[in-house]
Amino acid sequence: MSDFVSGFWSVYVALITLVSIVGCAMLLWSQGKARTNAAGQSDTTGHVWDEDLQEYNHPLPRWWSWMFYITVFFGLGYLAVYPGLGSYEGSFKWSSRGEYEAEMQQADARYAPIFAKFQGQDLKAVAADPEARKMGERLFQTYCAQCHGSDARGAKGFPNLADSDWLWGGEPEQIKTSILEGRQGVMPPHGHLGAETIKDLAHHVRSLSPDKLAHDAARAARGKEAFASAGCAGCHGPDAKGMQALGAPNLTDSIWLYGSSEATVSETIAKGRSNKMPSHKEFLGEAKSHLLAAYVLGLSQAGAGGK
Repeated sequence: MSDFVSGFWSVYVALITLVSIVGCAMLLWSQGKARTNAAGQSDTTGHVWDEDLQEYNHPLPRWWSWMFYITVFFGLGYLAVYPGLGSYEGSFKWSSRGEYEAEMQQADARYAPIFAKFQGQDLKAVAADPEARKMGERLFQTYCAQCHGSDARGAKGFPNLADSDWLWGGEPEQIKTSILEGRQGVMPPHGHLGAETIKDLAHHVRSLSPDKLAHDAARAARGKEAFASAGCAGCHGPDAKGMQALGAPNLTDSIWLYGSSEATVSETIAKGRSNKMPSHKEFLGEAKSHLLAAYVLGLSQAGAGGK
């Protein structure tokens, strides 16, 4: 209830809750009495079927009624000791946030010395430590696999972390910075160039790949001129090998973040792309990010030869 700026809502919720519980108890009490007519016979509800089949108004069995009464008493007792009545904290002062913080304090007391031990070591040394790799893998599976995959090989729009190709640099500190601070990669749209020029550029980009992707030589030649004049070289470099300071990818290798088809490359040029790697500094902290960076570094070193 702390999200509400007015105390009215706290009182409103508390009243609705209490009135509902008390109302249930009153209804149960009113239905627990046998109703009789002037002759001392049980009254009926007035419902009649098949001319003479009547529904009598008999009370619930006592054992059943007491089960409902017990739930009412339990509900009132629960609300007295635990939060549930608006902003009232309950006599136990329990909260899910407090429970979480207590568990985190226990975890920090137990694991902080281990994290601190590795935090003081060089990232390459941590990457080579078997215990650190296991801890880093668990962190990766918990916080990173949703985007980069359980095998860290990425997916469309999410980089492969198990090879030696890096958008923002693969040095230990660059990897750690990516985790701590996050990254924002933007390919601006170039729809203003027109469909023909965009197609020429797509053929030029495909011609740069060592995979010898099919392309039209004439269009590729025109695309090479457009690559320089349209400003593409400003980010990807005159040799199209990219610029890690901007997160601009190397266009002369066989790695494609969104796909290498002519249609996909043309779409990227025309509409642009926007990718964000969120910051994990506040969430994971320095020590865990250090272990995670070492694990990713180890993945890259292991996969560098099989790229």
